[in-house]
Amino acid sequence: MLQAAVLLLLAGLSLLGGDRTGDLTAYNRKHYSKHEYLIPMRDGVKLFTSVYVPKDTSQPCPILMERTPYSVRPYGVDNYRKVLGPSRLFAEEGFIFVYQDVRGRYMSEGTFVDVPVHKPQIDGPRDTDESTDTYDTIDWLVKNIPNNNGKAGLWGISYPGFFAAFGLIDSHPALAAVSAQAPMADVGNGDDSYHNGAFFLAANFDFYSEFGPRQGGPAPREHSDSFQFGTKDQYAFYLRMGPLANANTLYFKNRNPFWDDLMQHPSYDRFWQSRALAQYMKHVKPATLFVGGWFDAEDLAGPLKLFRAVEANGPSAPDTLVMGPWPHGGWSHGDGDALGDLEFGSKTGPFFREEMELRFFLKHLKGKSGEDLPKAWAFETGRNEWRRFDSWPPKNAVERTIFLDAGGLTFADPPARGADEYVSDPARPVPVIASIGEGMPSDYMTYDQRFASQRPDVLVYETPPLDRDLVVAGPVTPALKVSTTGTDSDFIVKLIDVYPNGSLSANAKKTQMGGYEQLVRGEPFRGKFRNSLETPEPFTPGEPAKIEFAMPDVFHAFRTGHRIMVQIQSSWFPLIDRNPQQFLNIPTAKAADFRKATERVYRGGADGSRVRVWVLDER
Repeated sequence: MLQAAVLLLLAGLSLLGGDRTGDLTAYNRKHYSKHEYLIPMRDGVKLFTSVYVPKDTSQPCPILMERTPYSVRPYGVDNYRKVLGPSRLFAEEGFIFVYQDVRGRYMSEGTFVDVPVHKPQIDGPRDTDESTDTYDTIDWLVKNIPNNNGKAGLWGISYPGFFAAFGLIDSHPALAAVSAQAPMADVGNGDDSYHNGAFFLAANFDFYSEFGPRQGGPAPREHSDSFQFGTKDQYAFYLRMGPLANANTLYFKNRNPFWDDLMQHPSYDRFWQSRALAQYMKHVKPATLFVGGWFDAEDLAGPLKLFRAVEANGPSAPDTLVMGPWPHGGWSHGDGDALGDLEFGSKTGPFFREEMELRFFLKHLKGKSGEDLPKAWAFETGRNEWRRFDSWPPKNAVERTIFLDAGGLTFADPPARGADEYVSDPARPVPVIASIGEGMPSDYMTYDQRFASQRPDVLVYETPPLDRDLVVAGPVTPALKVSTTGTDSDFIVKLIDVYPNGSLSANAKKTQMGGYEQLVRGEPFRGKFRNSLETPEPFTPGEPAKIEFAMPDVFHAFRTGHRIMVQIQSSWFPLIDRNPQQFLNIPTAKAADFRKATERVYRGGADGSRVRVWVLDER
């Protein structure tokens, strides 16, 4: 959700990459009539809703709706959006397009709750949550908008994707298709805010410096109002900011209760548990299309978790997972043929929009014949090709264990026992990028990690060159045996594809790829949550302990001649906040609380550190 405002701008300006033909606003004016309504909810609160109805009434059309906390601008019946629906292809096909300010945002009445809670039990006819607001809106639309065909669909990216997923809960009978794209399934663990107890500092600071309680009126904040860092070096900015508490003292000044919520709930407590949507994906009736990007810096875990939950609980209609080589929302605009230094060999964006997204809604909302989408349609990075599967992870994926060895990695039996150590200094944390720049760039998941492997506070393990392609498909699960001289420490594990040193290949940016250490997946774990994300426990200094966690899925081919590398470190700044390496409440820590610690990683033997992956058996 953290860059969704940027996505709205991109959707309006960049259109579909190679599909920039004509003035779409003029096209929409010519073919659609715009109306604005205040639609009443069951408790009497009215939600502001813009409706674009086709002027051609020769046949009824389905309703396609996006519900958003980011404004349905432009307001006024004479002011039209540049793009209607997920892409311009939809306006040409003909739908009744609906945009709604969710409860308490912009022109809608009521009180907005950031990452709202679903109420499993609705108490009385006037009790509401976002699922009832979605139900009531669809009910009003099918009864009051002329010439609709009685079918409705929901879609949205990021925060709007979260609201689309909310509509799956106790859905309205007319709701036939939902595409939740980059939805937050669990903000408290895996999506925007916390990952295994580690706080995603840069992204949340950037987002909540602009996103706060509504302050009246429909006028959106302009770009000039965005937070001014005063430097391009965000690593330096956040170091100078000091402890996490200083974000409020220096910048938020207790004016943003949403930020306060983040600081008051550093554990995966009931506050976060109640906001996790996957637990409510039961007996889903509409057809679903969950969409995500392998390089999504914000909500990579969301579509995977929701898809698995729908699958586990028995959907009543087809459900599909699409995962492509995209950053957050990257499928909605542009060609999708490259990201960072990586090139993908085809225009993955238009392919998705035409062959997956449009087909999905045409089939389920207009009844157009055609082949069902596969259960999973995933882009295999490394070999750069789309693959179709009847399950995810694929049924022919087998679990393999990679053991940490002295300076290397091995798929053989556990090696001899040993240990490696490094000093983690909160005053000199490992940066997320090698150069001066953003705290969490949207393409950081593609970055060359050679700068990190040269640091003394990063452990490096790698295989010899592979003698055949090895395709990893599914979650990556580190199981570490570690100790620290502190009472708390973070452990970040990175899975990396090391290109052959002799390679002379270069990309369009003229980056030489020989020796490139491509980040395939990386994820932090805050050590005090090793036994429970809800109840932290201190380390006993020097005493070995086990940390095991699942990193988000990958679908990547390590090619012949490449090496597999694992890096382990205890900071990743300012992507995640600094750990004082003392057992305390980090949001209230003081500068004096931050101390160096010696981290030790144990390898070998039956309980030594290892990483489990799912590998495709392609025989």
